[in-house]
Amino acid sequence: MKKDLHPSNYREVVFKDMSNEETFITRSTVAAKETIEIDGVTYPLVKLEITSSSHPFFTGKQKLVDTAGRVDKFLSRYGNRKKN
Repeated sequence: MKKDLHPSNYREVVFKDMSNEETFITRSTVAAKETIEIDGVTYPLVKLEITSSSHPFFTGKQKLVDTAGRVDKFLSRYGNRKKN
């Protein structure tokens, strides 16, 4: 790795999902005001409202809209009208 490539505050940080209390440890330069101790090591803590572990798109709990049904309903109502 090249010397002085990363900023000086590039360090391990804990990101905590507040909706399901899951934590992720990764490297970041984000500013953190709080700290948390995990396995005897103190890390800066960044609290998040939603992450990939709780987002409906990534968890498979997203409601899909039935667009095909809406198109069929529209065509049955307005699709057969012709201009003379």
